[in-house]
Amino acid sequence: MSIAYVIVTIAAAAAMLIASGVDVFRAQWVRDNMRSYGIPDWTLYPLAVIKAAGAVGLLVGLAVPPLGLAAAICLVLYFFGAIFTIVRARGYGDLAYPMPYLALAAASLVLFVAS
Repeated sequence: MSIAYVIVTIAAAAAMLIASGVDVFRAQWVRDNMRSYGIPDWTLYPLAVIKAAGAVGLLVGLAVPPLGLAAAICLVLYFFGAIFTIVRARGYGDLAYPMPYLALAAASLVLFVAS
């Protein structure tokens, strides 16, 4: 397990927890974006739980590597789904929102595989 993997994984987990918190507190801009994508407000809580679970999985994965691998894969798939949803709704200007999270999850996955 490399130092880079640990640092990126902790950063990814922190970012996912922040993103989860934004969903839990139902920030108005998030609700507006979700509506523009055709996604109902009630889905914010389940999506927040998914992101928080991914963050916990990444952190626990530092001690239990298979769990970290599974969490990283799931987060990458989650954010590909977010990008697909934005593209489907033609909200191209909003593509920048999920990209940093996807990059962190993917970096964690790549560094896991490389180490």
